[in-house]
Amino acid sequence: MIVGHGAQACNQRRIEIGTINTDQFTSNLSLCDHEHMQILFVGDIVGKPGRQCLRQALPILVKQYGVDIVVANVENAAGGMGVTRKIAETIRDMGVDVMTSGNHIWDKKEALSYIDLEPRMIRPANYPDAPGFGHYVARTQTGVTLGVINLLGRVFMNPLDNPFQVVRRELEHVREQASVILVDFHAEATSEKVAMGWHLDGDVTAVVGTHTHVQTADERVLPNGTAYITDVGMTGPHDSVIGVDTRPALARFVNGMPSRFETASANPRLNGVVITANPTTGRAEAIERVNLATTALATPTSIAVSCS
Repeated sequence: MIVGHGAQACNQRRIEIGTINTDQFTSNLSLCDHEHMQILFVGDIVGKPGRQCLRQALPILVKQYGVDIVVANVENAAGGMGVTRKIAETIRDMGVDVMTSGNHIWDKKEALSYIDLEPRMIRPANYPDAPGFGHYVARTQTGVTLGVINLLGRVFMNPLDNPFQVVRRELEHVREQASVILVDFHAEATSEKVAMGWHLDGDVTAVVGTHTHVQTADERVLPNGTAYITDVGMTGPHDSVIGVDTRPALARFVNGMPSRFETASANPRLNGVVITANPTTGRAEAIERVNLATTALATPTSIAVSCS
């Protein structure tokens, strides 16, 4: 297990952030409620722009929301495809407590050996025979545990083991150590993700979709207490075609000819969600989308945050 971020002290303080639209930082989530667990999930980190965006934004978001633990999808962190040991360790050292992945996890060969050495980086549990593990249990500084499960969809993707069946097996292992459980469902089809949300409603704290790199606006807490969003989005360059430079991407669509894809760089944004969980019941009480441009952090200013 690892020790995640501790809750911030409950008193008034000023957080140094950039010039922003204040609506962007208006949160419905309680910053200083020690009876709840604040989970920040960061959407697919894409290349160097995504890593730089994470480095800038993460400390601010941890303070703003009183984040206890950070989970991020890292499968595109190395040049937009795969992840290396050096990059995974850099992201970990930024303050990410658990790293999830998806269909690009094996794009860099060193991931095959590194994933056995770093249990905090997990791969989809429904790979039938692969290195590493499909779940991990982390612990906050206050002693609350969070179980994280990673799954890969099958619609329009590689036909791996059935994620709807595999998740039940994973839950048996995780429930022994954690009541708060988050599932990263890395999938293409909206219908498959929505179905997984209903499949696990009341059995896990949150089901968050990843993979498409486009943040959806359907975040909600389902009737039995599971927070859900179809896709968290992308942490990386948003003036792009889902992270790729627009010119070669457009060329392929226009003339159908092969072209070399490169990671874009313009308009880096952090997409994520903050989930408020009750550690006693394991249920989610709120989910809030985050869509933060790094340009909003450019000019120092101060915003007072009060704790009741």
